[in-house]
Amino acid sequence: MSEIKNEQPEPENAATSRRDFLKLAGGLAVAAGVAQVAMSNMTAKASSGGEEGKGPQWGMLIDINLCIGCQYCTFACEAVNNLADDMRYCVVTNETTQSGEEFFLSRPCMHCQEAPCVHVCPVKATYHREDGIIAMDYDRCIGCRYCQVACPYDARVFNWKEPIERSPQSPNFGLQEVENRPRGVVEKCTFCTHRIDPGLERGLVPGVDPQATPACVVACPTVARIFGDMNNPESPISIALSEAKTTMRLREELSTEPRVYYIPPTTDNRFQGS
Repeated sequence: MSEIKNEQPEPENAATSRRDFLKLAGGLAVAAGVAQVAMSNMTAKASSGGEEGKGPQWGMLIDINLCIGCQYCTFACEAVNNLADDMRYCVVTNETTQSGEEFFLSRPCMHCQEAPCVHVCPVKATYHREDGIIAMDYDRCIGCRYCQVACPYDARVFNWKEPIERSPQSPNFGLQEVENRPRGVVEKCTFCTHRIDPGLERGLVPGVDPQATPACVVACPTVARIFGDMNNPESPISIALSEAKTTMRLREELSTEPRVYYIPPTTDNRFQGS
C-alpha cells in the first residue's frame, strides 16, 4: 500500500516532531486509503441526499478520472488563504492502482460528520457548523495538535511561523481573501466559508456562482471538482452523485462519514469523466 503524506517542515529543535505524534496515535494519520481507491471491485454507491435538517449541507465530489495533477486547486487555496508552499490545506499526490494504472489523488479536509478532530479538541477550537463544515476558532486554539493527530486524512497543518506577507501563488492564482492566522495554531481547509456565507447573503448559489464557491473548485481546469448542497436534489453535487456509476469515500471503515466523495479511477473513462 502506498502512503499519502503531507509533510510540513519543522524546526530542528522541536521536542517532538509531527511524525512522532502520528506514531503515538497508532497510525491514525497514515495514508488516506489509497488501496480503497485502487480496488477494482468497489461498488459503494453514495447517496445524493444530505443530512437531516432544513438548511444546506455542503459537500464535494472529486472525479479522479478528470484530475490531471496540475495542482491548480492547491495553488488557488494557497493564494486565497495566504499560505506558503509548505502550508498546504489541499494536497495532490501521484498514486498507482493495484493494476498499475497511475492516477492523481486530491485530498482536502473531508469535513466529516463524525469528525475525530472535533471529539479530541480540549478547548472546542474545532467545531461543527450547522451546515456540516468543520470550522476552526483560531482564538481558542492552544496549539496542542490533538486534532492533527486524530485526523485520519492528514488534512491539518501546524503553523510554526509568523504570517507571510504574500503567498508565492499570488497573484497568479488569486489574492488573499482571509485574515492571517497567528503562529502556533493548527490550520485546515474550510470549504472557503468566507465565500459561502457572504455569497448566500447576496443570493448567490455555492457550487454554481464562482464568488460563493470554494477556490479549489473554481480553479480546476477540467471540472474534476463539484461542490454544492447535498440537501438540494437539484444542486450540482446531488445531480453528479446520482448520475455517477460508482462513488466512494476515503477510510469509510472508520465511520467518520466524510463529506468529500470520489469517483474512483477506471480504465474506460480515464480523462473522460463518468
